[in-house]
Amino acid sequence: MHHRTTVAGFAGALALWALTIPAAAQADDFSGDIRITKVVVNGGKDIVLGTTDVKTFTIAVTATDDSGIEVGSTFPVMWHTRFPNGDSHGLVIPDDIAGHCVRQSVTTTTCTHTLRMNPRIDPLDNTTAGTWTVSAHALANDGDYFTKDSAAKAKVLRNSKLTVNASPEPVKKNKTITVTGALTRANWESCKYGGYTKQPVKLQYKKKGTSTYTTLKTVTTDSKGVLKTTTNATADGYFRYSFAGTSTTPAVTSAADYVDVT
Repeated sequence: MHHRTTVAGFAGALALWALTIPAAAQADDFSGDIRITKVVVNGGKDIVLGTTDVKTFTIAVTATDDSGIEVGSTFPVMWHTRFPNGDSHGLVIPDDIAGHCVRQSVTTTTCTHTLRMNPRIDPLDNTTAGTWTVSAHALANDGDYFTKDSAAKAKVLRNSKLTVNASPEPVKKNKTITVTGALTRANWESCKYGGYTKQPVKLQYKKKGTSTYTTLKTVTTDSKGVLKTTTNATADGYFRYSFAGTSTTPAVTSAADYVDVT
């Protein structure tokens, strides 16, 4: 399923304050000595979306001016691709216009805004997985304003899942066991999970009574995201698969499968 929603730059959102900001703004725009000094998205963590659950996260905007920052005047917008006419492919704006503002000092204020991403609507399609840009606006008590076109970057990733199964169980010592599994990730277009193909995944083992996993080999997923390999069973222990992640998909480790060696 494809969704497509575009909003003309920041004008539509920022008109909530009756502020005049060019829809196709491509650079910082400011007056006076106000500055946006820090923008933090989701507490510095990646935003990971599955296929159904809405993800709630925050963007905190810190601004400073010698007259102080007007409480409730900051506003962040997060987008993926900017078109020449100012529209955006992939765009999220805050639920709360004013945000929750805390004055750090007479000159500096941090306002935290709540945003939501619905995997069935907001990413639009799988091409928006990866890096998004945050643009932010702030207004000072003396009328100075600052619009920072690229105030921060954030990763929006397609959630991943990984399974493992080692068999037979139990198994005779030094006999061969087969370890299967599957690496899948969210598809924002079909709203289902599908196999992540041709990806390197580590097969790891931890001997019973120890606390550290060691990597036995690297296995590549097939055209359906399936994993299959063999190894020798030397002692009671746990097997798992571990995926390091990519620029569009987060790292994930399977649950462990215990094998009894007799």
